[in-house]
Amino acid sequence: MPSKQEKFKELDTFKNCFKFFFEDIPNAFKLKGKWHELMFENDHPIVLELGCGKGEYTIGLAQKHPEKNFIGLDVKGNRIWTGAKQAIDNKLYNVGFLRTRIDFIDHCFESNEVDEIWITFPDPQPQKTRERKRLTHMMFLNRYKKFLKADGLIHLKTDSTGFYEYTLEVIKENKLPLIWHTNHLYKNCPADRQELTSIKTYYEGLFTAKGEDIKYICFKLS
Repeated sequence: MPSKQEKFKELDTFKNCFKFFFEDIPNAFKLKGKWHELMFENDHPIVLELGCGKGEYTIGLAQKHPEKNFIGLDVKGNRIWTGAKQAIDNKLYNVGFLRTRIDFIDHCFESNEVDEIWITFPDPQPQKTRERKRLTHMMFLNRYKKFLKADGLIHLKTDSTGFYEYTLEVIKENKLPLIWHTNHLYKNCPADRQELTSIKTYYEGLFTAKGEDIKYICFKLS
């Protein structure tokens, strides 16, 4: 297995992996508004996973939906390396990875460029003082709104009851369209949405092995 530094070096050679950091802000990100053209070379819908880790969910969705394009986003390069390498080895041309902070996400996508967003097992940031760091805080939702299509879906999967209830409250307070939610996904998963349980992130596998309930919310921003 390559070392962390070897992974970082190899990431720079992967054609399916890109990065954008604070020092890049003065310069326009080359793929902003051009993901279809320069990365995927098609006009298929783009699905973005936030905090993708090693890319298990991004890869799993891409394998099930070759008619869509998938981008996994994470700040940890050694994690992204795993998913990017797997996509290359398996010739998954509908998969890309972006190494950046979610704080910079609106610098990386143009208006109406993304069709769906997945937020899979984010840090729930349970302390009240860290509320603004929660990925379903309106500060973040307003960033997503800049590039998510008007009818685009946001999917949240979490093991945290507090984060699940917090997100439902944000949706209610801001009168956002709530499509469906459940506090026990593995008992209530619709027959036509088996991908919600058949694809698991690393952490989801740990949680379900312990018998913990997985929560799911699907909503829109407008």
